[in-house]
Amino acid sequence: MELIARVADVIIPVFLIVAIGFLYARRQAPDMLTFNRIALDVLAPMLVYSALASRDFVIADHLVLLAGGTAIILGGGLLAWPLARAMGTQPRTLVPVVMFNHCGNMGLPLALLAFGPAHFGAAVALFSVSNLLHFSLGARITSRTARTRDLFTSPLMIATALGFASALTDVRPPDVVLSGLRLLGDALLPMMLFALGVRLTSLTRSGLALGLAGALARPLIGLAIALPLAGVLGLEGAARGQLLLFAALPPAVMQFMLADRYHQEPDKVGAMIMLGNALAVVFVPLALALAL
Repeated sequence: MELIARVADVIIPVFLIVAIGFLYARRQAPDMLTFNRIALDVLAPMLVYSALASRDFVIADHLVLLAGGTAIILGGGLLAWPLARAMGTQPRTLVPVVMFNHCGNMGLPLALLAFGPAHFGAAVALFSVSNLLHFSLGARITSRTARTRDLFTSPLMIATALGFASALTDVRPPDVVLSGLRLLGDALLPMMLFALGVRLTSLTRSGLALGLAGALARPLIGLAIALPLAGVLGLEGAARGQLLLFAALPPAVMQFMLADRYHQEPDKVGAMIMLGNALAVVFVPLALALAL
């Protein structure tokens, strides 16, 4: 019951912020271009760097788990591509939603509650590799116009590289500077959720049907890969639990920002994310029941 209450504590504020964005957009019809650019080019890099540069993050302790997380992401993409074709929808809309999950602002607090501070570094490791793949491979899948050079020189990728460098070398800014960067990065989630609510004002009934399919596909495909994979990798205890939790998380809110930037059916992507987060009250406890 405590875990279910914790999942609800995470999901209810998500829907509140989305609802505020939706109601505001119904009255004002705001232009979100600048809003979204600030989120991707300023706030997201600060969030990623501050997580990777944290003194609690030791990358060498989590290499096998990182391999498992990478396999879930790539395997999810391979399985989602024929699913999109079978459903008659654009793979560029569905595939990144299935590949990338909400492992930051939802996954990190849930992992902390379920596995304790001693294993929190594993959740940070999965969050880091997911972001690295999301804003390189994931962006290219979302849009054929996303140029590789631009992606690898983007603020987010630079922040990721610097974060891994800090983790490997133990060289980082003073704590007072890192706290400021973390504070700025923490503003990302409410901005993304507000923008999601704005975009949902253009949702159609057909988009809602696709939204439910994508919301179900993300955790079901993830768990179908993770359950046998954990045995192959020899993961046990908390490490196995971390992998199953990662696999069952709902779609990443960040994917909505990429879909919106590249004009890849953001209303349909938004529906998948909204419904996926609602279904987290089912799939997250299921994953932990399988793991614990």
